[in-house]
Amino acid sequence: MQQFIQKHLLDFKAYEPGLSISEIKGKYGLGKIIKMASNENPLGVSPCVLQVLNKYSAYSFRYPQSGNLSLRKELANFLKVPEKNIIVGNGSDEIIDILIRLLVDPEKDEILTFKPCFSIYKTQAKLQKIRIKQVSLNEDFSFNFDKLSQSITSNTKLIFITNPDNPSGYAVKKDILKEFIENLPQGCFLVLDEAYIDFADPLEDYSFINEFLLYPQVIFLRTFSKLFGLAGLRLGYAVANEDIADYFWRVRLPFSVNILAEKAGIAALKDSFFYSKTREVVLQGREYLSSALKKMGCEVFPSQANFILFKPPYEANELFNLLLQRGIIIRTLSSYGLNDFLRVSVGTEDENNFFLQVLKEILNV
Repeated sequence: MQQFIQKHLLDFKAYEPGLSISEIKGKYGLGKIIKMASNENPLGVSPCVLQVLNKYSAYSFRYPQSGNLSLRKELANFLKVPEKNIIVGNGSDEIIDILIRLLVDPEKDEILTFKPCFSIYKTQAKLQKIRIKQVSLNEDFSFNFDKLSQSITSNTKLIFITNPDNPSGYAVKKDILKEFIENLPQGCFLVLDEAYIDFADPLEDYSFINEFLLYPQVIFLRTFSKLFGLAGLRLGYAVANEDIADYFWRVRLPFSVNILAEKAGIAALKDSFFYSKTREVVLQGREYLSSALKKMGCEVFPSQANFILFKPPYEANELFNLLLQRGIIIRTLSSYGLNDFLRVSVGTEDENNFFLQVLKEILNV
């Protein structure tokens, strides 16, 4: 039946996750697994969110509120921006997909990103038969805005920048971003993917979402998956020009954000203690892990996210497997073209210590 599949999709590869926790336990005979691979919240889920999920699970037979008005109202209060400029989706992935289909004409437009980048940008562009151009990062994983600017043409319709970036954790300060934005040609839009922005320190040096009205060509994209601990519920949001937001709601599937995700999002936004505690744990853990990895001879890259990119004094894939056999899951980066590097998410204090203890034994340092 392959002859009926569109030709540009025939070589599409499905996402291939690693072994599940239960599979790893069975394979290596382990009782406990520490997952430090997916940049999830080390503290888990807010107790306030758990209460709301228990309360509203009985309403799962109901359709969610059309347009997610209650969540948008709470986001408006949290971000200090008008409700009419807020869009919500089934994770950031859905928002990325819709923005591409909404703004980019496959017959003439193109998308521009840095390389490496979040795979969804490339996947969704290819799905829509849209050309994507990529500009290499500098050797230290910083952004090369000169090359990026030189790559913009009259056909460049959409630019994606992840800040802080993944998998490096590098972040550019807002003043440099503003300078780049001010020189964008008319009709060229920037999606500023800020999935990890809440971990930047100091936050005010990097975030300028409250100034979005000054930058109508910028779409600020964020997620509930990281700091808010709702990765399993799939919830993302963005702040955009009023016209873009209006048309987003016209084309988004009506009930793509489920009732539990919406209620959980509202509860998460209200739990300022959990927000602050998560940020504190991540910032302290990030500094601790970075310092310890350097002492073990690893090349560590500065991070403003909830993970650390490092180059170990050991074959990376072999080290990954040795850690896995001891019950520690981190992230290999061959899919990014970074075969000599690994990425570790910041965990709890106990998780960080166990990871470092096992790593020290393997490296014999």
